[in-house]
Amino acid sequence: MINSDAICQIGVVVHDIEKTGQLFADFLGVERPEVASSGPVEIAKATYKGEPSNATCKMMFFELQNLQLELIQPDEQPSIWRDVLDEKGEGIHHIAFQVKGAKAHMQTLAEKGYPTTMSGNYGDGSGMYAYLDTVGDLKMIIELLESF
Repeated sequence: MINSDAICQIGVVVHDIEKTGQLFADFLGVERPEVASSGPVEIAKATYKGEPSNATCKMMFFELQNLQLELIQPDEQPSIWRDVLDEKGEGIHHIAFQVKGAKAHMQTLAEKGYPTTMSGNYGDGSGMYAYLDTVGDLKMIIELLESF
């Protein structure tokens, strides 16, 4: 359905990105990446459950040999990140696939029963993300990433 067979990212929600990031850095034997922000609301233009969202998060990206490990510390605003952290605790949030034509995929997947729960632009405006409600069938959240 998405014309991609390569996972490009695993996302993990955490309460304390600094602490968890350092633990991962120590475990992997690498320097801890800088903490990034999800970006200004005006650029991110996030939606959550079909409504505009002011939710933000802190992120940390570990560039591994074959994929990216993303740590996510959400703010207190309603979001798919906050939902998972509050309901399930810290741990894997999603797996992501790099795609072309994300908006078309979002529409097709919604028609097949996988609606988009949250979407927006990268904080620097260079691409977009979309989280799909695939937990019922695929047992996890799937994220589509598209770089412009």
